Amino acid sequence: MKTYRTHTCSELNLKNNGDEVLLSGWINKKRDHGNLLFIDLRDNYGITQCVIDNKNSLFNKIEKIPLETVVKFKGKVVKREKNTVNKDLNTGEIEVKILNFEILGTSKELPLPVFSDQEYSEEIRLKYRFLDLRRAKIHKNINLRSRVISFIRKEMESLGFLEYQTPILTSSSPEGARDFLVPSRLNPGKFYALPQAPQQFKQLIMVSGFDKYFQIAPCFRDEDARADRSPGEFYQLDIEMSFVSQEEIFNVVENLLNKVFKKFSNKKIQNEKFPKIPYSESMLKYGTDKPDLRNPLEICDLTKIFTRNDVKFEIFKKLVREGSIVRAIITKNTNNKSRGFFDNIDKWAKEEGSSGLAYFTFEKENNKIIGKGPIGKFFSSEACQEIIKSSKAEIGDSIFFACGQQKDVEKLLSLARDKIAKELEIIDENAFAFCWIVDYPMYEIDDKSGKIKFSHNPFSMPQGDISKLNFDNPLDIKAYQYDIVCNGIELSSGAIRNHIPSLMYKLFSAAGYDNKSVDEKFSGMINALSYGAPPHGGIAPGVDRIIMLLANEKNIREVTMFPLNQNAQDLMMNAPSNVEDEQLKELNINIIKKK
Repeated sequence: MKTYRTHTCSELNLKNNGDEVLLSGWINKKRDHGNLLFIDLRDNYGITQCVIDNKNSLFNKIEKIPLETVVKFKGKVVKREKNTVNKDLNTGEIEVKILNFEILGTSKELPLPVFSDQEYSEEIRLKYRFLDLRRAKIHKNINLRSRVISFIRKEMESLGFLEYQTPILTSSSPEGARDFLVPSRLNPGKFYALPQAPQQFKQLIMVSGFDKYFQIAPCFRDEDARADRSPGEFYQLDIEMSFVSQEEIFNVVENLLNKVFKKFSNKKIQNEKFPKIPYSESMLKYGTDKPDLRNPLEICDLTKIFTRNDVKFEIFKKLVREGSIVRAIITKNTNNKSRGFFDNIDKWAKEEGSSGLAYFTFEKENNKIIGKGPIGKFFSSEACQEIIKSSKAEIGDSIFFACGQQKDVEKLLSLARDKIAKELEIIDENAFAFCWIVDYPMYEIDDKSGKIKFSHNPFSMPQGDISKLNFDNPLDIKAYQYDIVCNGIELSSGAIRNHIPSLMYKLFSAAGYDNKSVDEKFSGMINALSYGAPPHGGIAPGVDRIIMLLANEKNIREVTMFPLNQNAQDLMMNAPSNVEDEQLKELNINIIKKK
């Protein structure tokens, strides 16, 4: 005999007509029609409409029950009238006539409404997260998260991967983001760190002779919050494989993500074989290494045009002579757009901190191509033809120019590309557009110090014949490093790992590390690689970001069960919190208060 329920709140249908049932759940909503009281009873699975008429002796008692009270209803399933069927509910063709009830859990006055998904302040939502999680949309998101993770596990196992757990208490990393430190009671004055990622451990698993590793891994980084990144902790699908090439890793990840996104979303996948875009090409065409390929707009370099004598736009010509570059975005068939459209884009660019975006439209007049717009008069017909040739523009298209230092131009036009596409409504919102960004440079120049530093992951394998690497020109060395991007969101970075200690010393030397400092900072890894390490590589797609895309959410907190707020605080559990002096004494820690 069932104590609390014979069915969940999503199970009952016309087949149950006439059955006597037990349902338990929360009172989601009440509608009093005078002679009839309708109650929507909600549980994890759905909603069932229950009804009682005012002739029933229980009517007054049930009428007074507050929303979100947990109740058990005994009742009889009855078929709804045709005009009252609710097609939005699995149980919409029936209702349950209440025969008896029992209150299982009382509820105080609610600090936020549960029966609707209306916007509410983040502070209230996170303080009462247990209530917020009852709301339909976020409840659905969290259940989606569970199903996706379960599906990923099964798929990884079907591909021959085994899940291994790596330590949560580890050593502090000298590279990457800030660590969360944990004091050691048994080793006074020393600290563990929570792992920023299982990077070194998963490589050690490969060195240990295991072949295909995966883990749904918690990672901890003391970083500021962003819409696509929660402060504190996040989860990633950590993958590592031995005896593999970059292409083999791509095949595994593409196979997995195609299956996940097809199963859990109705949106199309733009290219099931993900395009591979070299880093330098991505920075040129999109101004970023996180391009949204749903957006058809591309950036082109037009610096050489401004060395022509028949181009009279002296502001840009002077900047180009001083070392600036000029890049541009072509918009198709925009000659019918109002002056206001173009001026608004220019105004937006100035609000972003730039000097604006110069523009004109290509038109034909007396069999000559001309530029029509504020700066069109500064370009001869021949110059316009050369721009059309270089940019693949056509008559009726418009062009937006940006001039300045390369990094500034890339940043501005990356944002402008998205802004213009949204204004023109040319982004395909019903698609997932994946791509690989490949061929990252091993090194880059540090903006502040002017010195050479690693651009991505220092433990990556360089491309080419390792016996012929030119360390006199380290900026020319490319690495087997790659990012996977979807709809402008970076899901993961990965690499083929450097498994050769002698090569690792050379690579670190180019970035200013001597052998002694490498041994001190990376002793565990260097030592392990010295005992016969296989070629290996991996990647770690962010689980939270995958769910965010599938749930069509803009903020990662909408797919995280108990997230911290922007200040890395848990308002519900009051963390971080003060601890007793006795605990600090036991850990040999003294708190120094700021003056």
